[in-house]
Formats: sequence, C-alpha cells, structure tokens
Amino acid sequence: MEKKIGIVNRQPPHGSSDAREALDLSLALSAFNESLSLFYIGDGVYQLLAKHKTDDILQKDFQPMLQMLELYDVEQIYVCQTSLELRNISIDQLVIKPILLSIEAISSHLALQDQLLSF
Repeated sequence: MEKKIGIVNRQPPHGSSDAREALDLSLALSAFNESLSLFYIGDGVYQLLAKHKTDDILQKDFQPMLQMLELYDVEQIYVCQTSLELRNISIDQLVIKPILLSIEAISSHLALQDQLLSF
C-alpha cells in the first residue's frame, strides 16, 4: 500500500532555500509516489504568486518549475484560503491553480497523510 505523503510549505519563496528544496523534493517524490499532496499555508502562499522579480535579490527564479507539477501529475495542491485573504492575494494572481481549502479542511487533509514534511 502506498503511503500518503504531504509536503507543507509555510515559508516565503526567498530568503532561505526551503521553498526551492520543497519543490525539488515534490518533483522527485512524484516519480515514486502517486499519493503526494502539497499544502501552502501562511507565508508559503507567496511561493505561488506570479511574476517574482528575483534579479533584484540575486536568486534564481524557480517558479517555472511550479508549472512542471502538472506534467509530473501532481494534482493535489492545496492552498489555505484564509492565508490568501489575510495577504490580499486572489487566486488569479497565482502561477498555478490550486485547490482552495478552509483552515478546517486543510487540517482534515493533513490528518489523512501518513507522513508530513514541513518546509
């Protein structure tokens, strides 16, 4: 039986390597595991904002890799609706189209995972 793995993204996209490492791990795990779920909570929602300007901070833009999630059949991508609302972000501003969930629904989905990895 395949394990359900959840990757929780809570960090902003830049300032540390957490966001990039979570994305790299997601793409790698997708080759071995069909029960992969990604969660974007709190400042993690900033990772999904379109049009990051990374030249100013001398970091590589990893957003094009987010669009590869679809090619790797990663379909269970969840975003906390409250996190978006608190940051005045609409779903139209995101580089991919995730599934919006309430805080309660996020908690329920997290509880269904066999293993959680938090970044």
